[in-house]
Amino acid sequence: MLNFLRKWRKARRLATIRVPDALWTGVEQKLPFLDYLEPADRERLREFAREFLVEKEFHGAHGMPLTDQVMLAIALQACLPILRVGLDAYRGWVGVVVYPGDFVVPRHETDDTGVVHEYDDEVLGEAWEGGPVLVSWHREGEGPEGVNVVIHEFAHKLDMQNGDVDGLPLLPQGMSRAAWAKVFTDAYQRFCEQVDAGEETLLDPYGADSPGEFFAVASEAFFETPCLFEQELPRVYEQLSRFYGLDLAAGERRVRDKRRCHDGLPLRTFGS
Repeated sequence: MLNFLRKWRKARRLATIRVPDALWTGVEQKLPFLDYLEPADRERLREFAREFLVEKEFHGAHGMPLTDQVMLAIALQACLPILRVGLDAYRGWVGVVVYPGDFVVPRHETDDTGVVHEYDDEVLGEAWEGGPVLVSWHREGEGPEGVNVVIHEFAHKLDMQNGDVDGLPLLPQGMSRAAWAKVFTDAYQRFCEQVDAGEETLLDPYGADSPGEFFAVASEAFFETPCLFEQELPRVYEQLSRFYGLDLAAGERRVRDKRRCHDGLPLRTFGS
């Protein structure tokens, strides 16, 4: 009976969230990587975004105006990582705090000698275990290039399902923890070597900070630049494709071919 009542109340709340077509279109046009999804997945993503807006509480920090466009853009991107598993993956917390740009988080760390060090850490986002997700929101054209803070922080939320933020999330049935650990450990070590050597990398160098950060920045690239990611890190791409239940590189190739046809260009040939 209680489960029925919860579903009934949720259905009533969902009925109050009506998103005009023009708003969907306007927000989605600024998130072009959503085109890599299959049409059915696009509709599923919209439904999850509506549910997300019902279930989560948005708060604007430091005078941040929470417009419909901002909240819908965050909801769409937050729901990408759970497109196959559903919103139950985000149970146990309700808050999304949005800052107007970078923000400062006070830190307290104790070194090996027991001395406590206090400092201010300027960050783009942060996910708290059992607590809110904090994200920065920049005006168009002002944010850091190649960074998707929403996908990054919500990937951390999935990582937390399995305990510490260590790059080993709760894997779906049929996936091997040993295989995941082997692929990600090898890729992380190689990535750290590239960053230390000053080499240019597809992934944000911040991913070298820890295995958990590597998983989060890899997730950003998986959703935003899947073809490049598949080409550079095919084994990691394969693991993330199975984890997220999506083959976005195939979707990106489909979009490219469609654009070639529209522009009257020859289609991509095998191997190109």
